[in-house]
Amino acid sequence: MMTRFLLSILLLVTTLSFAQTPSPVAPASRWQTDFWKAQWIGHPTAPIRAYGVYHFRKSFELAQKPGRFVINVSGDNRYRLFVNGKAVVAGPARSDLQNWNYETVDIAPYLNAGKNTLAAVVTYQAEYAPFYQMSYQFAFIVQGDGDAEQVVNTNNTWKVYQNPAYSPVINDIPKLRTYIVVGAGDRVAGDKYPWGWEQPGFDDAGWSAAKPVGWPAKPRGLGTDGNWNLVPRTIPLMDEVPQRLATVRRSEGIDVDDDFLQGKNSFTVHRNSKAVILCDQGHLTNAFPELTVSRGKDAVITLAYAEAMVDEKRQKGNRNQVEGKQLIGFEDQFVGDGSKQKRTFRPLLFRTYRYVQITIETKGEPLEVHDLIGHFTGYPFPEKARFSSSDESLKNIWTVGWRTARLCAGETYYDCPYYEQLQYTGDTRIQALISLYVTGDDRLMRKAIQDYDHSRFSDGLTQSRYPSADFQVIPPFSLYWVTMVYDYWMHRKDDKFVESMMPGITSVLDWHEKRLAANGLNGPLEWWNFVDWSKWEAPEEGMGGVPKGARKGGSAILTLQQAYTMQRISQVFYHYGKNQQAEHYRAVGIRLARNVYERCWDAGRGLMADTPDKTSFSQHANIWAILTDAVPAAQQKALMQKVMSDISLTQATFYFKFYLFQALKKTGLADQFLPLLQPWRDMLAMGLTTFAENPEPTRSDCHAWSASPNYEFLSTVCGINPASPGFETVVITPYLGTLQFAEGAMPHPYGEIAVRFDKTPTGGLKGTVTLPDGLTGTLKWKGKTVALKEGQQTVSL
Repeated sequence: MMTRFLLSILLLVTTLSFAQTPSPVAPASRWQTDFWKAQWIGHPTAPIRAYGVYHFRKSFELAQKPGRFVINVSGDNRYRLFVNGKAVVAGPARSDLQNWNYETVDIAPYLNAGKNTLAAVVTYQAEYAPFYQMSYQFAFIVQGDGDAEQVVNTNNTWKVYQNPAYSPVINDIPKLRTYIVVGAGDRVAGDKYPWGWEQPGFDDAGWSAAKPVGWPAKPRGLGTDGNWNLVPRTIPLMDEVPQRLATVRRSEGIDVDDDFLQGKNSFTVHRNSKAVILCDQGHLTNAFPELTVSRGKDAVITLAYAEAMVDEKRQKGNRNQVEGKQLIGFEDQFVGDGSKQKRTFRPLLFRTYRYVQITIETKGEPLEVHDLIGHFTGYPFPEKARFSSSDESLKNIWTVGWRTARLCAGETYYDCPYYEQLQYTGDTRIQALISLYVTGDDRLMRKAIQDYDHSRFSDGLTQSRYPSADFQVIPPFSLYWVTMVYDYWMHRKDDKFVESMMPGITSVLDWHEKRLAANGLNGPLEWWNFVDWSKWEAPEEGMGGVPKGARKGGSAILTLQQAYTMQRISQVFYHYGKNQQAEHYRAVGIRLARNVYERCWDAGRGLMADTPDKTSFSQHANIWAILTDAVPAAQQKALMQKVMSDISLTQATFYFKFYLFQALKKTGLADQFLPLLQPWRDMLAMGLTTFAENPEPTRSDCHAWSASPNYEFLSTVCGINPASPGFETVVITPYLGTLQFAEGAMPHPYGEIAVRFDKTPTGGLKGTVTLPDGLTGTLKWKGKTVALKEGQQTVSL
């Protein structure tokens, strides 16, 4: 069963042999401060900004196998580098032109005494590029790190070939009837493909000499022209792990069983025939598929990928069901060249799928299909945290939540992998906390904070998603960027980095403060003031997700988010001695919260209204009212109970429930957290293997903002949170709710924090807390406080 036919955009490489992914090494400091000796190179005649797939080669001699051979490499749009036929590194990490990443790797393990060959495929997608792809023009560069490596510097001694086999397959909004901006698929004509181009023995005599681009390569901050301002990559290389499809769900025109998917047999599609094979991975994944075929001249193989099957109304329903449903999704095509030699095809970009449908239409010759294997790819997050409890069903929520988070993390965080792969601030704040708690790896969070800082434009705001070639602004997301910096400051001691964000923070807060109206609430706001995909009672016309009071002014929700942000970030400014600014932000935050209470509090209903006219009410306004202390502390528990029980309020969707959970903790009501996970249980019952963007019907089946329970299991149920900046002390406030016990552990900069709590028959709490060396804190439970020291300790309350 051609199951993992995920063939996705086929990068066609002959029997591609995979090398073990090398660990990036630190580049020589000279290439971060001096002009590079290598040159950006391209094709001598091809247009520099038109769609094209190009191959580069460089052969050179070495007297002996080196112990170290470090190179710096980059390209525009994307490159993949081979050393003596082995795939070694791909990139560059997504970024913008002012901060264009290059990868630094030691390729010595792949080199030999004698002749060696570097080969690279470079893709330039032009108007077919994904929205996340920023670009200047097609080009490629390799810079040897030391004197011995200068032999491989890119210049006109490299050879280049434009691959005529590729053309784009349009997978756009009109075709799929939804917002999808991840670029084109690939159509590859096998008879035009230069098979074996990456191998040392390939004959490149007919290839052209590469053409150097006419300006020097340079690090960021040098030179007279913008083009690519090179900066070293700050995140690790992506994982690439073999992964096979699980089962064949149905087939037409041929019988294919699951053994094929396990690499145990092959199958043949007869000439002048059509076969359709539906394969099921069993769960959603991001992967590069590799399909190996032979013969089948002019056979057309169409690969379609989907998160779920749909019925005649394009509704997904239960994700496990395929009967009476069809697959409508992103597509690639490969056309066979008829060779008896095995051909392996691989996508230029990864594909996201649970289901893969392979449609094969042969001409005058049968097609033999030998194997199909995928390679999962993503940011190499290790799952260091763990959580267990007396409720075994929570394991599934943890597992599916972590899969969701992983599929939404690569060279940036993604909102969703199938439709956009864009790094949105509102999503990223939640994703980053999940990453910190589950993995301890803060590098992608740090990169995201920098990316948003780089996105700031003349208004002073950050862009809502970045890197992105399509400009978009969501002012509330700029505030979330500010609170991301606060989160980072609370969890990591990195003073220089945090302080470097202060000018950007100031510009964001100034923009919002300048738009306050005379009544002390926000005035009319430009751009897209998205809050949540809720069913707002009076939505702003033409602006999905926007509550009343954004465009015309007077939104309690937006004003209170501004207060929330200022209250938190003022602590950061105080910490770094910027007392005047800190006091200003603290005072404005308090004043905004008071203004909203005075104008929007409905005493009769005991609720905060969305606007001063008090005609609409939402969970959102009341959640912010609690988090900002706009409502007096003595009233907050009662208000929180109304937020959860009053279904007449505009309800928060999965995204904004993150803030609902924070309000539960603040009011001491987080023992009610677990029942609020019913929507996540419902998703599991519907067969989802990742958590969706929205309640049904949903566009995206994988949205990391919906993975917040993974953070809450550790932060709320186990109660582990930083008590001081840099996580230098800890406060543990467990909320077991209906659980008899809960156990969890999470990475900390000093080591591991581990807890185990059991309820006693008399209603008490007992357990153990283990803190790493150098970490102290407090345990709080039902008004009682216990000092915690480093090491393991038994607690009883």
